[in-house]
Order: sequence, then structure tokens, then C-alpha cells
Amino acid sequence: MSNPLVFQFISDLSTVPIPTELNNPFGKDIPEIARIASAEFQEFIKKEKSKWEYDFATQRGKMFGVLVVKSKKNELGFLGTMSGTFPGNKTCNKFAPSVFDVATDDYFINKGMTELTNLGKAIKNSTNHLEIKALKECRKNKSYQLQRKLFENYFFSTSKGVEKSVKQIFVESLAGNPPAAAGECAAPKLLQCAFNNELTPIAIAEFWWGNLSKNKERKQLDFYPACEDKCKPILGYMLENNSLFSLP
Repeated sequence: MSNPLVFQFISDLSTVPIPTELNNPFGKDIPEIARIASAEFQEFIKKEKSKWEYDFATQRGKMFGVLVVKSKKNELGFLGTMSGTFPGNKTCNKFAPSVFDVATDDYFINKGMTELTNLGKAIKNSTNHLEIKALKECRKNKSYQLQRKLFENYFFSTSKGVEKSVKQIFVESLAGNPPAAAGECAAPKLLQCAFNNELTPIAIAEFWWGNLSKNKERKQLDFYPACEDKCKPILGYMLENNSLFSLP
């Protein structure tokens, strides 16, 4: 495949079973081809991580993911990405990108984050308790409004190209309001990238890279299912609960 976002397999896949259905992102069974893609992606991370200005030895680790895909010509490859972002929005041009376009509505998200940062500085520099209280309330309200606008302008689609905002997806799935950072996990970014590039998802896997997670439940290179609170409504929508994917 000539798509620059698609990693070409280095390993010999001639004896590797090729799944006919996408594995459950919330399940524990990882197809062999997804394990191979993960190992190859991990080698890529080893070579590239020094460019990201993020010290995995001293800072919190992160979740990475791979999605094995097939082109219309039946060529196999895989997509890779990371959940969330690095500080300063450092990233890698080989990663499946964030679904949200920061240029939306004249970069409202960047302007909003700058406002919140300035409010934080004002709170830190103030010595007036009443002023601090008012500034904190203002920051809280602006943060809520900004997150709401973000989720109203953050769209995911099905394989057929039917789009809905994160806000719509959560409300219609009866999951309520989306939690912070919903949509920035690896699995939905990978699937959206596949759909945008007319690639068929074959197998998916997510693994932890770096220091233990805060709750010490996630360890280096171990595989983990997609998170329930942020991903279940989005993935359920994207995959349409059809034969490719069965929600537990």
C-alpha cells in the first residue's frame, strides 16, 4: 500500500491466519496478526521516541494501538497510534491522527485553552480570596462550555460514512455526557483513519508503553482492552453493533 499512514509488514505472513472478522476491542483475545503488528510497531516506537520529547522512563506511560487493515486490492498493512497526545502536542506523522480538526471555527479550541491558561495564571497570582473564588468559578464555567463545544464539533463515522458528533453518540447510547478526552483513545482514532482511507479493519490490539499507570494496573508491553467509559459508545456506533463487533 502506498498510503504513508499505513505500515508495511516486515514479517512473513504466509503461515499467519488472517481473520475474517474484526476481533472485539473489549475482549482479551488478540489475533496473531495483531500481535505481530504490535511487535513491529513497538520497534518503530523504540527508534522514534527520542523525537517526541517525552521521557517514558520518568513520566507516565501511554497506551498505543495497532489496527491491521486490508486495502481494496487485498493488500495487508497496519495503522498505529497513541491514546491522547504528548505535552506541547508533539506527535508523529506516521500516527493515525486525532479525529478533531483544531482549525474548526477559527481554532476555537486553541483560543479557549489559552483563556483557561490565563485564568489559571490569574488565580495563582491573586491574593484576594473573593477574586480567586470568582476566577475559579469563571474558569470552571469556561472549561465546561469549551468541552461541550468540542464534543459538538468532534465527529466519528461508520464504515458507510454516516457521521455523528461525540455528543450525539453518547446521548443516543444513553451513556450521558461524554467524559473528558472521549474520542482521543487509540481504538476510535485507528478505526476512523481506516474508514477515511477506505481500508477494511482486520484485527485490533492496544498495549501499554512506559511506566506503570497511576493505579499500577498497566504494565509495559501488556495488552489491554479498549476503555469502557470513553470508547464503548463511540466504537459501538462506529461498528454499528453488526457481525464485526459484539458489545459485551
